[in-house]
Amino acid sequence: MRGKLTLFALVFAMASLLLAGCGGEQKEEKKTEAPAAKKLVLGVAGAHSGDLASYGLPTVNAAKLVAAKFNAAGGVNGMTVEIAAQDDQCKPELATNAATKMVSDEVKIVLGHICSGATKAALPIYLESRIVCMSPSATNPPLTQSGEYPNFFRTIAPDDAQARLEVDFARKLGLTKVAVIHDKGDYGKGFASFCKDFADQEPGMEVVLFEGVTPGAVDYSAVVQKIKNSGAEGVIFGGYHPEASKIVSGMRKKGLEIPFMSDDGVKDETFIKVAGKYAEGVYATGPRDFSANALYKEAVEAHRKEFGTDPGPFFPEAYSAAIALLKAVENAKSMAYDDLIEALHSNYVETAVGKIKFDGRGDAEGVGFSVYQVQNGQYVEIK
Repeated sequence: MRGKLTLFALVFAMASLLLAGCGGEQKEEKKTEAPAAKKLVLGVAGAHSGDLASYGLPTVNAAKLVAAKFNAAGGVNGMTVEIAAQDDQCKPELATNAATKMVSDEVKIVLGHICSGATKAALPIYLESRIVCMSPSATNPPLTQSGEYPNFFRTIAPDDAQARLEVDFARKLGLTKVAVIHDKGDYGKGFASFCKDFADQEPGMEVVLFEGVTPGAVDYSAVVQKIKNSGAEGVIFGGYHPEASKIVSGMRKKGLEIPFMSDDGVKDETFIKVAGKYAEGVYATGPRDFSANALYKEAVEAHRKEFGTDPGPFFPEAYSAAIALLKAVENAKSMAYDDLIEALHSNYVETAVGKIKFDGRGDAEGVGFSVYQVQNGQYVEIK
């Protein structure tokens, strides 16, 4: 019985193969695949989480809006703009990771980073890989003035200009003795050092205390006591809002009602929210008010429409940097490093912070700072 079944199965299999060979021939269908669309990747690096995310997320939103605007107009030299974001939390060690990821992803232009320390950490990686980097907020002067990073550009003025304005304003308030406090970081200490130098050069003005604090500390009562003992008539702080809010709160709780002045790292709504009533009256320098600029208005309205909120700090500078980078590609008609650098130095572009091009060091010409004060829970420009 088994032998008969085996023979039957063999005959059936041969018949099946014969049928397949004669009538069952199937032609292989060749699918014609559409050519992949060319894309231009705009890297966006900065603090997208953590305490300083309020500085970095507006840059991501700005990049998305500018990319959408260019894509709606046909892209850049036939390429569709895509965004690739990397979070560094404003920490140098994470910034190098973000930069390395940009390199591995073959990104050629990067918008960011946000904080000067993180920017400084990432720039050598970008330079070695010939990647162009443009920050909306990294104000540490050596980033451009040292000449070490010809691949770096920014749409905000450097801290020496901000410090000069700060000390001039302290003089305008009639202060003769100032305490200069900083967070020991590249940005905060750099700004504070410029303030100290300028104050030391002012006839009749004396820096009675120059002191660093450790970022993230719970209690700053020791430095508050030092400020009180120094006889300072005002405080200049270099750093970011988490430390500034704690120091000014400690000062006010001890009845120290002297002027507190800081930098664009503190000119942020988050500072006001965290410091609460103690934020009232605080001065901070920040980028000039560009609200009368037509492109600025367009950008803010686009943000409200897309995200349902007003944009945060450094949004106009980030929006402008994104435009400048994409226009450089457009003007250069190339993604080659040398061509992009040449385009940025040679061509004016209309942006949210005005019509700008970049000087030989990488600083945007025509941008600067103003002084603001917290009045009734919001920053108001001091004319």
